[in-house]
Amino acid sequence: MNADRLTPALRTVRDLRRWALQRLMAASPTPGLAADLLLGAATGHARAFLLAYGETPVPDEYASRFAGWVERAAAGEPIAYLLGWRGFYDLEFEVTPDVLIPRPETELLLEAALEWARARPAAQEAALDVVDIGTGSGALAVSFARHWPQARMTAIDASPAALAVARRNAARWPAAQPIRFLQGDLLSPALALGLRCDLVMANLPYIPTDEAAALPVSRWEPMLALDGGPDGLLLVRRLLDMLPDALRPGGLALLEIGAGQGAAALALAGGPQVSRARVLPDYAGHDRIVLLEMAAR
Repeated sequence: MNADRLTPALRTVRDLRRWALQRLMAASPTPGLAADLLLGAATGHARAFLLAYGETPVPDEYASRFAGWVERAAAGEPIAYLLGWRGFYDLEFEVTPDVLIPRPETELLLEAALEWARARPAAQEAALDVVDIGTGSGALAVSFARHWPQARMTAIDASPAALAVARRNAARWPAAQPIRFLQGDLLSPALALGLRCDLVMANLPYIPTDEAAALPVSRWEPMLALDGGPDGLLLVRRLLDMLPDALRPGGLALLEIGAGQGAAALALAGGPQVSRARVLPDYAGHDRIVLLEMAAR
């Protein structure tokens, strides 16, 4: 729908919201919120204004822009890509189709990482080396670095396009110590530099190939960030093999996994260098994060 097809009855905030709600009902679990986010972006008004002043007329240019976004969202295109940003933890991050849209589940990984950092002896806080594998938009790396200024953060991704997005987000939300970005396969770029770290965070692709190809999100989000190989654990398995060469004694790794992958991931994570391994559930009780702590010398 474009502006010349919008009737005068569809030129107020209230009626545009009502029309969008109907169009988005089948495509979004929260159609009201989606409609308000898009209308707010199109008009420049906050959601509180839209809810309070429904009789406000919307100029043709803004109405047309909003209608176009609604039609795209109704066809399944993610709201975050239409807006160009997504909230994660306490910041807003630029997102493009070159990166996976940050999920709320990944905030649990960030919280676990910050909790572990806070529990370390004070003498070690200034020497915290952290690596974020598969950084994508940089949401994990940037958020951790801003909440833990002592961290020396390295963010790695296989995609140069994703790293460009992550660099822009890091420039928007600068940390006390600049984040180092490396392009390459898992921990390989860090190992090539001889980097040893205290903490590894990784939100790698963990959806089995057949399932990933069938998911609606695969039409929009990069398959590189979704496809975890035949069993979903291909990259997790490879990263686990690299960890002993990268993590210092007593170091921690936090890896996001899919629901139901906990037992399989733990079976891959054993070894004499691992002192503790367990699965952290998400708020729905599903397997979500594998926690591995390396043995101290």
